[in-house]
Amino acid sequence: MRQRLQLPAEWDGNLWHYRNQGRVHALHHHAELEFNLVTAGSGLYLLDNRKYRIRRGDLLWLFPAQEHVLVEQSLDFAMWIGVFKPGMVRAAAEDAGSRILRDDNPPGEYCRRLPREILERLEALLDEVTAHQDRPGLFNAGLRYALLDTWNHFEHAAEVPVQDVHPAVEKAAQLIRDGAATLKLAELGRRSGLSPARLSRLFKEQTGVALVDFRNRQRIERFLQLYGTGQRTTMLDAAFEAGFGSYPQFHRVFKRVLGCSPGSYRKWHEPH
Repeated sequence: MRQRLQLPAEWDGNLWHYRNQGRVHALHHHAELEFNLVTAGSGLYLLDNRKYRIRRGDLLWLFPAQEHVLVEQSLDFAMWIGVFKPGMVRAAAEDAGSRILRDDNPPGEYCRRLPREILERLEALLDEVTAHQDRPGLFNAGLRYALLDTWNHFEHAAEVPVQDVHPAVEKAAQLIRDGAATLKLAELGRRSGLSPARLSRLFKEQTGVALVDFRNRQRIERFLQLYGTGQRTTMLDAAFEAGFGSYPQFHRVFKRVLGCSPGSYRKWHEPH
């Protein structure tokens, strides 16, 4: 899914500190170069047919043509996210060492682990840059420096182990993310090229997430997109359209994934 980021026209990108809020994520990519710098907890990224188990200190670069999804994250997971518009990247990445940042999908692995002192230095830098968001000129200058300085530290960091994901696992995940959440396991296995039992076992082994849980998370993501603030559709209709077979099933999954009941969610998010 190509995602359109809502960036102010006068900004060359953005920086923010993300914390786990119980939200599920969909596979996506966007025109902007992105980096994720993990500051707490641990998570699991799927990036094309590869997976990265990330923890504090890991720096991951996500290029515009690379579809990615944060499948799992611990309750204390947090990271800095930086996104940079293509024009700014082209202007900033001028030397031979940084020119690769202009590419849409360069070959190689782009997840490395920073030493503690470098992580803390970058955390302070990113915090300082975001403090100037009310002054676009200064903020943009800070974005440019943050981009190049973060890349410089990445080049000297240690690589994080990466593991290829079996094509059938990637295919099943793609089918589910593309809206086939109502497919029976047998049909999902047939389309992926494995028996249902082997697909379920392999999916859990390679992603650390049970296939049924992954599918339910995608259903919840679809529900949240459909329901919004509840002004376009009812909660029940959105649940059925998202792929849930009954309201009790939806209620059970919703509470397990988001940590609250659908009714509580509606009260917190309805317009006032």
